[in-house]
Amino acid sequence: MAEATAPGDRPVRRRRINLYAYACAFLASMTSVLLGYDIGVMSGAIIFIKKDLKITDVQVEIIAGILNVFSLVGALAAGRTSDWIGRRYTIVLAGAIFFVGAVVMGLAPSYAWLMVGRFVAGVGVGYALMIAPVYTAELAPASTRGFLTSFPEVFINAGILFGYVSNYAFAKLPLRVGWRLMLGVGALPSVLISLGVLAMPESPRWLVMQGRLDDAKRVLERTSDTPEEAEVRLADIKAVAGVVEEGGVVVSVPKKHHGEGVWMELFIRPAPHVRRILLAAVGIHFFQQASGIDSVVLYSPRVFDKAGFSKSASLLATVAVGFTKTTFILVATFTLDRFGRRPLLLTSFAGMILTLCGLGWSLTVIGNHHSGHVEWAIGLAVASILGYVATFSIGAGPITWVYTSEIFPLRLRAQGASIGVVVNRVTSGAISMSFLSLTKAVTIGGAFFIYAGVAVAAWVFFCSYLPETKGKTLEQAEKLFRGKEEAAAAAAGEVELEEHGKGGA
Repeated sequence: MAEATAPGDRPVRRRRINLYAYACAFLASMTSVLLGYDIGVMSGAIIFIKKDLKITDVQVEIIAGILNVFSLVGALAAGRTSDWIGRRYTIVLAGAIFFVGAVVMGLAPSYAWLMVGRFVAGVGVGYALMIAPVYTAELAPASTRGFLTSFPEVFINAGILFGYVSNYAFAKLPLRVGWRLMLGVGALPSVLISLGVLAMPESPRWLVMQGRLDDAKRVLERTSDTPEEAEVRLADIKAVAGVVEEGGVVVSVPKKHHGEGVWMELFIRPAPHVRRILLAAVGIHFFQQASGIDSVVLYSPRVFDKAGFSKSASLLATVAVGFTKTTFILVATFTLDRFGRRPLLLTSFAGMILTLCGLGWSLTVIGNHHSGHVEWAIGLAVASILGYVATFSIGAGPITWVYTSEIFPLRLRAQGASIGVVVNRVTSGAISMSFLSLTKAVTIGGAFFIYAGVAVAAWVFFCSYLPETKGKTLEQAEKLFRGKEEAAAAAAGEVELEEHGKGGA
């Protein structure tokens, strides 16, 4: 491989594509397909579940959105679990739990058993949503971290598309069989994911927190762009973890960290920069869901029905929504590390505002027309839905997970990220379980105008509060939230630590 030599420096290898880091991120992120498949498949399955089990609209809202509430159990437990058993085995656990839930849903003889399956699957989804971006962010080199950490959102979208295809494929089967197959097929990817993850390494940052410095060094050497970068990353992680060296020899490694005291540092006595980081994480997760993405994805067949589509045409049009969402997430994946987080996020929400207004307007016109069939309004509604999921996918979708996994300090990262997931799932559950009731109260067009107003508030929040993290190491990203006095105090502490090491040499 060609080498570039800087004056007075030893030769430095040029950057290369690290296929090993890509493969690890790919496998870890596949856990997100579980949530995507459930969202996509439930949008169509719920039509047949309602007929077969003879449930009400309120029960439809509950069964569609309750998985998000149940996922809180997994999300809250995932931070502490991953600090205790490691990031890798937490991914395996997520897949195993979802497998059980999918089997129960597929065999459910009644509404009550379906709720049991939703609970178990929800716990698995909560684990998966929290751990995949954290593991990938801790493993990936800074140059491609945005690209690799956006993989979970890619797989959420791929899962949604697979769910839509599953709906269309099984829709013509007998009523009692079709929806059960739609839900039960979700067990298959969880098995493949759990087996594949066993071939992955553990997070180097978790290894350092456990005092396994040699293991962490080996992982970093395999996942960094250059050997020099591996050395720098290891030094940064050791500094943040409190590893003390004298004369190049490690003399002090902190007690193994299993997540003790983290909640106090996050909520009871947070440092000013931790408080700002927590607000940023909570804000970005809240606005991602409160702007109505689950209402569009989960209830798109109903929206198309309101626009005058037949039932089969609605399901087919929903496949087009999934395809559009999956295609445009790839745009974000390949541009995150080139354009940065802020430009894509602000562009995304600007597009969402416009398309939500277009969707609200068109559905209002259709709803107020005596025949309900206004061709230009139907065309605008379809274009707005496709435009909305496209603009969501280029920014709001992936950047929420990327950004949250980047900004928390090492000691707080796992459980801090789990707080973001909790907010995400609570908001998602509230949106998906209230959409039908909201449309009855303010009309379906009015509901989307409300989501547009939320998106405006989100744009203002992101523009004024979130700093850019492109190209920063995880340790540098945390420092962006420090005030001047706090940054000066932290710098003085680092100098003191360095002088302590030199003094003992």
